[in-house]
Amino acid sequence: MFEIVGDGNAISAKGFIAGATYAGIKSFTEDALDIGILASETTASVAGTFTTNQVVSPSVTITKSRVESGVCMGVVANSGCANTCVGDQGLEDAKEMARLAAKQMNISEEQMLVCSTGLIGVELPMALVRQHIGNIHLDSSGNAFSRAIMTTDTIPKEIAVSIKIGEDEVIIGGAAKGAGMIHPNMATMLAFITTDANIEPPLLKSFLKKAVSQSFNMIDIDGDQSTNDTTLLFANGLSGVSFKSEESDESKIFQEALTYVCVELAKHIVRDGEGSNRLIEVLVEGASSEADAKRAAREIVSSTLVKTMVHGLDPNWGRIMMALGKSEIDFKESDVDVFISGIHVVHGGCSIPYLADAVVSSMNATEVKFKIVLNSGGFDAKAWGCDLTEEYVTFNSAYST
Repeated sequence: MFEIVGDGNAISAKGFIAGATYAGIKSFTEDALDIGILASETTASVAGTFTTNQVVSPSVTITKSRVESGVCMGVVANSGCANTCVGDQGLEDAKEMARLAAKQMNISEEQMLVCSTGLIGVELPMALVRQHIGNIHLDSSGNAFSRAIMTTDTIPKEIAVSIKIGEDEVIIGGAAKGAGMIHPNMATMLAFITTDANIEPPLLKSFLKKAVSQSFNMIDIDGDQSTNDTTLLFANGLSGVSFKSEESDESKIFQEALTYVCVELAKHIVRDGEGSNRLIEVLVEGASSEADAKRAAREIVSSTLVKTMVHGLDPNWGRIMMALGKSEIDFKESDVDVFISGIHVVHGGCSIPYLADAVVSSMNATEVKFKIVLNSGGFDAKAWGCDLTEEYVTFNSAYST
């Protein structure tokens, strides 16, 4: 239904440009890009989802307000400073950074969104922002933008796919950041997704909400939710292809492709979890409702004991059952089957004979998959996370120093 675009990123769709610069916000190393602008060459529809944390960055406040108009032309994002817990100055600084970025594009300040990520409790160093933001040249520097939003990430996170609608092509591209303070709903992450399809804001919002519910809201690294989480979806219409209804076959193709982009970006985030060695995928099958399937999958993938079990290659399936039980969903213990990396270890809620060494060996991989079959209904869900390691504890014990 869609094809992956080689080396694709947030500017793979027609009419999107980006650029980045070093300003010294997150590092004194001059190749550490920390301010980026992603923009459409024409006015675009926009939709967003945001953190539900009650402590929220003024950068989120400004962007959330401006997204309500349904249209904009771009976003400026910085790394190294969350612009959170800094009082009224945070609002003024977020507005000024958006104003400076808008000036770069010769557009209205209200058409520019703003995102921040980094250390909480520190004001944006606006003197540095003013000095360096003029160095951003908007062109085809999609990878530079992806690197500019990184904090503790070790790799940029990018993807693009193309879909065919009749004889026409539509591109969906994206970039994201995140490696710690990750837990649904939304995580310490920024995600920017672009498409050259023509989609009105209400429908765009619906497309994004469905995609996020199956991707960014189904990941966990450490159980903590950030103050700055933002996902933005831009659609500028330059492909000439329009989507008018959620129910059309063409819209279903678009939704599938958009969800794939979001899922892949989400998986990139958990693969890059601070100190992690393994991706964990949890599939819950046979739940009595979609909500139950999602809740169970998230509960299991978020469990500290499940994460440490994976890190230690310990086939302690009791921890999976424990996490399932505390999810408070509707199921019967005697109906549950559990599989670890394809090996059946629990049937009817009880252990069955299996070769422990085989399970240990199967867990010694970059991806460990758990399947939990509830046999209670017809609903499934997937969630993703990573193992919890000594490196995570060491890194976060001295994050600000």
